Order: sequence, then C-alpha cells, then structure tokens
Amino acid sequence: MRRNETIRVVGLDTGYSDRKHTTVITHDINASLYSRELTCLLGPNGAGKSTLLKTLTAFLPPLKGDIMIEGRLLNVYSDSDLAKVIGVVLTERLNINNMSVDELVGMGRSPYTGFWGHMSAYDRHIVDESISLVGIDGLRGRMVQTLSDGERQKVMIAKALAQETPEIFLDEPTAFLDYPSKVEIMQLLQRLSRERDKTVFLSTHDLELALQIADKVWLLDKPHGVTIGTPEDLALKGEMTKYFQRDGATFDIESGLFKIDHKLTDSITLEGKGPVANMVRKALARHGVSTDAKDNNNRIYADESGISLNGDSYPDIDSLLDAVDSILDRI
Repeated sequence: MRRNETIRVVGLDTGYSDRKHTTVITHDINASLYSRELTCLLGPNGAGKSTLLKTLTAFLPPLKGDIMIEGRLLNVYSDSDLAKVIGVVLTERLNINNMSVDELVGMGRSPYTGFWGHMSAYDRHIVDESISLVGIDGLRGRMVQTLSDGERQKVMIAKALAQETPEIFLDEPTAFLDYPSKVEIMQLLQRLSRERDKTVFLSTHDLELALQIADKVWLLDKPHGVTIGTPEDLALKGEMTKYFQRDGATFDIESGLFKIDHKLTDSITLEGKGPVANMVRKALARHGVSTDAKDNNNRIYADESGISLNGDSYPDIDSLLDAVDSILDRI
C-alpha cells in the first residue's frame, strides 16, 4: 500500500503559556503521520491528547519545535490556506438548529466559497459525493437537531470530507455512541483513509477498538512520553502493558487485547470445547471460579449438545451457576 509522509513533528513541546507561567504537557515529540493510514492517539486522562491535537491543528501554538504539514511549516499557513489542508471534527455536541444536513455538509466548502459564498456545480458535486461516501444519503433534508449522536457524527465527517483536505483530525469521534456505532465510525474512517488517500488522526478512549482497527498508534502519557508503532509491534515490545496495565486488567499477548483479571477463589473441572464451553468458562470466572481444577467429584461438561454438571443437565448458564454455587458452598 503506497503511503506518503504528510505531517512531521520535530522536537515538539505542547502546553500552555502566559506572561508568568509556562506549563509543558508533552515534551520533545518526534513523529510522522502518513497518507492512507488511520492513526489513533491513545493515553490516560490528563496525558495531553487534546492539547497535542489542538497544537497540531493550530488551535494552540507549540511551546517549542516544528510542525510540518505537506512540507510547509504550520505557522506559515494562513487560516484560509490551512482550512484547505486540515479538516477538524471535534467531540462537542452540535448546538445547531434550523439547518439541514445538506446545508451543514455544504459548509465544508466555505474555504473555497466563503461563509456565504455561492456554491458552484462542482461544489454541489463534492457535497453530494461526501454524503454518499459516508453513507448518509437517507439523511438528506433532515434537520440537524433531529439526528441521533451517531448520525450527527457522520454528518460532521461528511462536512470534513467536503473540505477536500488531505488531512482529517478528529477528537474523540466515537464519544456518546453505542458500541456498534463506534465500530461503524472507526471502520468508515479507516476506509476513507485508504480509498480517498487521506491522513486520518484521531484521539480516542476506545482502547480495544483502536487496537483492532488502527494502522498506527501513538501512545501518550507523561511518564513515558510518546511511543509510536503498529498495535502489533507495540504489543510484542511490551508497550501496551507499560502504558495501560493496571490492577485487575492484563494485556493478553495472544489476542492483542486487554482482559479483566478476576479474583478466582474457587475451582471446578470443566470439559468441552467450542463457544458454549468458552461462555461457561467466562461466566464462572466472573463468579470467581477457576476451571483448571482436576476434581473427579464435580465436573461440568459443555458443548453444542448442552450443559451438564455431575450428569445433571441445565438449560442455560444462569441455572448452572446456581448449581455450582450450591456445590461450592458445601465444600
């Protein structure tokens, strides 16, 4: 897959400064972003994700270092020129009334037409194309205040596409969404990066989703700074554990995802394979019961044919758990 470096940061410090004080949030970042890649910025609360994103999009000035966008220093861009290079989708809920979806997406053309500018046939074509790419043709004509959170987020992505910028930056684009909508938005952004030759950079708290979809990850926190790589390389190097592992959660190197460490105080024997056995094992772990015991007196068998405990059949996992609790209470 062909990719090109579109953004480079060199020796970048981010933070806030006034006449009396300078507060450095992130220090000495050296990194690049590429076209045709979806890059996720991950880190705990307070790590400086929003500050970094605002600095890269010129909402905040850098405290130190250089930001190169498409081969030019960020600070040499005029506001109008920058609006043709970077599209920004923020996490704040829209407070827009009496504007249709078509009109809002059309505002993405304002860098070319002016805020109240006349839309040419080409501008209308780009708006139509952006709406189709995001798959929101069915929302055309709807008023923005009638949209769900997921629908609004798609409209804002279509607006960013209508700007025809090579870079799109998003701050928590999956906030407020249910899980299927989160997946849909992330897959949409990944698809757009590839099919439209975009550099897509977003901050997110959806760690599990980012690890499955992102091409690259920027791990950010104050003790460790910034570490960059594919999710798989970062996992193999132990970076996921270093940045995110806490009591009660462990990074599983086999799956490349995090799992919850349940406190297991009892044990029982479980035999069987497949999804039913896996779900039984999961439910027992949540109840503090390990399935690693070699107990000939108490034995669960679970597979597609059914669930049994010591030869007695159970219609579902809920009833099995009651039976296991009764047995363990007697031990």
